[in-house]
Amino acid sequence: MILVADSGSSKTDWLLAVPQQEPIKFRTGGLNPYFLTEKEMLKILQDQGADLIAHASDITEIYFFGAGCSSPDRHEILSNVLSQLFSRAYISVDSDLLGCAYATCGHDKGICCVLGTGSNISFFDGEDVHSGKHGLGYVLGDEGSGTWFGKNLITDFLYGNMPADIHHLFDGHYHINKEVVISNVYQKPAANSYLASFAKFMSEIRVTDYGQSLIKRSFTEFIETNIKSYPQYHKYKCHFVGSIAYVFAEELKALCEANEVQIGKIIRQPIFDLLQFIVDRG
Repeated sequence: MILVADSGSSKTDWLLAVPQQEPIKFRTGGLNPYFLTEKEMLKILQDQGADLIAHASDITEIYFFGAGCSSPDRHEILSNVLSQLFSRAYISVDSDLLGCAYATCGHDKGICCVLGTGSNISFFDGEDVHSGKHGLGYVLGDEGSGTWFGKNLITDFLYGNMPADIHHLFDGHYHINKEVVISNVYQKPAANSYLASFAKFMSEIRVTDYGQSLIKRSFTEFIETNIKSYPQYHKYKCHFVGSIAYVFAEELKALCEANEVQIGKIIRQPIFDLLQFIVDRG
């Protein structure tokens, strides 16, 4: 049986192809080798993936596409983790950008964008992805991502720059202060996921002037910094994968059209399209 995984920093979606029946879906925490050690990732799978691991003896192929898996050394870390639990399987590890390209472009050329916990972009030539100068992570980049929204919401709250009614609503939801934020961002692991956890607040304030301003600023930064860095971006469809792109698709489409960006697919979870591509490819 074939197992395909799509992993971000917050969560990993797994889809197991089972003969003569619908694929079985599983979910665990994110497995990003830039932020987690081999031991930490193994513990996540052991603690959260018992139902998945129960199929280990039947799984012959694993195709893992994940954030933080853009270099050979990171591939090896993930392969080591997976091989400890799925010893009979052939294991392939690649970046989430390649998974995004397979799920959206198939075999066609196009621009692939990830807008989830973090953000990234690449050009797909029909066979391989060509990563550019992007993907700088939540400290230096991640324009348009959940972490971007989280950072801006938190700083506006702590600096007192939110409208009074939204400030009150935010405070009622999260009860945070400077000390709590500093501890989670600078002293605890997975600061990117912590920041991105605040992005869900955007859905509650989406129709407000403040919310709309933040959404437009976020996507405009992504378009200007990432998409427009490709001189021929007008020529190709631009596809988006991730919860942020999916939830705020209306605003994203409007800003792309205003900037002459051709919209392709916008999908929340690439895992089903990704499995279909792998199975069809043989």
